[in-house]
Amino acid sequence: MSADHSRFDIAKRVFDVAASGGSLIMTAPLQIGVAAVVLATHGRPVLFRQKRPGKDGKIFELIKFRTMHASDDKKITDEERLTPVGRFLRSTSLDELPTLWNVFKGDMSLVGPRPLLVDYLEHYSSKQARRHEVRPGVTGLAQVRGRNKISWEERFRYDIEYVDQRSFLLDLRILFQTVRAVAQREGISQDGHATMTPFNGS
Repeated sequence: MSADHSRFDIAKRVFDVAASGGSLIMTAPLQIGVAAVVLATHGRPVLFRQKRPGKDGKIFELIKFRTMHASDDKKITDEERLTPVGRFLRSTSLDELPTLWNVFKGDMSLVGPRPLLVDYLEHYSSKQARRHEVRPGVTGLAQVRGRNKISWEERFRYDIEYVDQRSFLLDLRILFQTVRAVAQREGISQDGHATMTPFNGS
């Protein structure tokens, strides 16, 4: 890691704590409202919790609002389990609001490669695994360049590009472009999938 990247990562962590802490306070009424809707339509639990790999591959628990009906039937796809309310929450990214707590705790950053499934770790090439050199992000370069519509190869290429070129200016650009992408509801999912096809290696 270069000295510039080291200094940037320290400053970024300070910004993440301040921004996520302030956002958690400001969005509290909205999050309470969303939680009430999820409880009424999906029942308990309100929050979706899942283990994800973070910086250096360290496992943490990602939290979001639940968007699917619970089911033990493995024949039912995520697309089939996704509810109308859940689809709306995903299209507006309201399901991501609790993830601000992950940022505040230090599991994640506002900007970085999206945290993927633990199962994918064994499928990464050494180059693809470099995405774990930084904290995963609520949004990232891949999210503003196609989100779930792009291929896995493109996603990983953007992740590594971010790792190598990360800067305060790039983070600001990604955050502004994320607001536009969310407003326009771009790249929410691939056809026939709740998000995108599973990654089984390149």
